Amino acid sequence: MAEIQEHLSADPVSILPQIKKLKEGKLVVQKGHIYELSFMGVVIADKMPPFLRTLEVLEDNFDYWTKRNLEGIPPFLRKRIFELKNCKLILPEMSHMFELNPEFVEKLHLSTHILGFASYFHPSFTTFYPELAEKGVEISLMLTEPVFQRFKMDYREELCSFLSFKNVSLFVFPQDPKIADFTVTDRFFLLTLLPREKFFEHESLLSSEPEALKWGTDLFSHMLKEAVQVKEV
Repeated sequence: MAEIQEHLSADPVSILPQIKKLKEGKLVVQKGHIYELSFMGVVIADKMPPFLRTLEVLEDNFDYWTKRNLEGIPPFLRKRIFELKNCKLILPEMSHMFELNPEFVEKLHLSTHILGFASYFHPSFTTFYPELAEKGVEISLMLTEPVFQRFKMDYREELCSFLSFKNVSLFVFPQDPKIADFTVTDRFFLLTLLPREKFFEHESLLSSEPEALKWGTDLFSHMLKEAVQVKEV
C-alpha cells in the first residue's frame, strides 16, 4: 500500500475503494499485504498505454478527427493513430487560399527526401516539385489517375521534364484513396483528410515526431502496393 500511495500521491482513504472495485472485477488480487494484477489485469494493463495515447491524440484535435472521413486509413494504421502525437492544425490563410501553404513549402525546402500523395490537382506542383528535384531532393510522388491525366493533358512538357530527373519517381494510384493528400519527409509528416461533409476546407495536421514520420512512410508503402510506376509519358 505504501508503494501504491507513493506512485499515485494519494492516501489510503481514496485508494482503497478503487482497489476494492478492481478486486471485485478480478483485475487485482491481494496476497496478504501485497496487491498485484491478475492475469486478466495484466492483459488489460498492457493495452492501456496505446489506448490512452490514442485518446490524447484525438483530444488534441478533436474537431478535426470527428469531422473527417477515416475510410482511407488502412485498419493497421488506424490502430496506430496514437503515433500521430503533437500534431499541429494547419489552417489555410485567406491570402494564400489558392497557393501551397507557406509553412509546408518552407519545410519541404529543408527536406532531403519526399514521399507525396495527392488526389487533387494543384498548378503549383508543375513548378514547385521540379525546383526541388533540380536541387537534388529525392522525390517519390503518387497521384490518382484523374490527377495524372490532368497533368498529362495540360502540362505534358512539364511532366516530361519532371520525369527526366533521376531522383524522381512518379506513381499512379488506380483506386479511390478517400484521402485528400499527405506528405512525409525526413523532417515532417502532413496529412489532409477528406471531410464527412462535401465542403473541403483543406485543413491539415502536421507533426515532426519520429513516430508520425514512420506512420506516414508506412501509409505510402501500403498504397504503393497498388500503384503503378510511370516510366514515360
